Amino acid sequence: MNENPSTTPTPIVTVNPVTKFNTSLVLWPTAIALAVLLYFGLKSIADFITHESTDDAFIAGHVVSIAPRIAGQVAAVHVLDNQLVRSNDLLVELDPADYAITVAQKNSAAVSQDANFRTVIAAVELMRAKVATAAASARKAKADADAAESTAKKSQADFDRAQGLVKEKTISSQEFDAALAANTKAQADFKSAQDNADEETSKVDEAEKQLDAVFAEKEMAFSQLNESQTNVAAAKLNLSYTKIFAPCDGRITRKQVEAGDYLEVGQQILSIVPLEVWVVANFKESQLDKMRAGQPTMVEIDALGGREFRAHVDSIQAGSGASFSLLPPENATGNFVKVVQRVPVKIVFDEPLPEGFVIGPGLSVTPSVQVSKFVLPAWLLAITAVIIAGAAIWFFKFFTNRKPAAK
Repeated sequence: MNENPSTTPTPIVTVNPVTKFNTSLVLWPTAIALAVLLYFGLKSIADFITHESTDDAFIAGHVVSIAPRIAGQVAAVHVLDNQLVRSNDLLVELDPADYAITVAQKNSAAVSQDANFRTVIAAVELMRAKVATAAASARKAKADADAAESTAKKSQADFDRAQGLVKEKTISSQEFDAALAANTKAQADFKSAQDNADEETSKVDEAEKQLDAVFAEKEMAFSQLNESQTNVAAAKLNLSYTKIFAPCDGRITRKQVEAGDYLEVGQQILSIVPLEVWVVANFKESQLDKMRAGQPTMVEIDALGGREFRAHVDSIQAGSGASFSLLPPENATGNFVKVVQRVPVKIVFDEPLPEGFVIGPGLSVTPSVQVSKFVLPAWLLAITAVIIAGAAIWFFKFFTNRKPAAK
């Protein structure tokens, strides 16, 4: 066997399986970590482009101040600080003794006025009967006067004929005297009947005037009865005010009342913070370009460890917050320095807040408003991050496993 001394034997390269295993063991966790970092990085960039956010935002809500509507001494307090109450729960009781006595007095006065009104009603009915009786008597007297007038006219006619007959000596003087006497009596009866009819008519007028007077008294009695009944209702209403109830659901705050205190009308004794809250976010005016009512929002609540809740933009205040402050800025005097203004934006939650947590006005939140209609979905960002991370790892492996060029 001839050997060629000029031929160099090819070296055998041995790959260490331990080194290969260790490289793969490091690359996979690195790829996963890189994908996660890329996902959050892409998400931050996408959110920066399509969302507006601020940390100058707070929880807001109605604060209902509770004050008595009447003065009195506190008999009992049924709530404690920070206690959750429901609508119409009894909060505070005032001593009702004085107001109960007032109700009894007003009731007695109302009963008296009711009796007086009934008496006046009876008088009205009596006067109506008197008017009817007087009218009947007047009609009878008028009929009698009409009858007496007819008799008088007939007697006058008979007397006139008797005068003619006596001149002709057709009748005797005795018959003429009888006709004269009859005529005189008939005329007297007619005048008496007419006077009686006039008298009865005047009695009707008098009775009607008395009826009108009784009607006026009835109206007065009715007004007094209504007033007394109104006084009773007012006294009962004041008595009901001795019990102060919760006007809504919420938590007790700023409790400043204890049993034995004497309260004045309108004196604030506690407040109730309703469970319904919203967010007031003070965005910079430069962030309002694309912000509109109804845009979806995610609200991060610091008191819940940064937990996020779905919400939406309800409205945007027509003016900066500084313009409605106690001392608004006056830029017309002195040197002017432009300061970016902040505008309050009301954000309303779309889902109920978790029970068991106290979320009230003043708590800090961080809202993020989606101001763009086009938003990259999370799954697309995740796939993109995985692809970029995979490509980076592949290039890394390609360059590290590349054989060095032969010299």
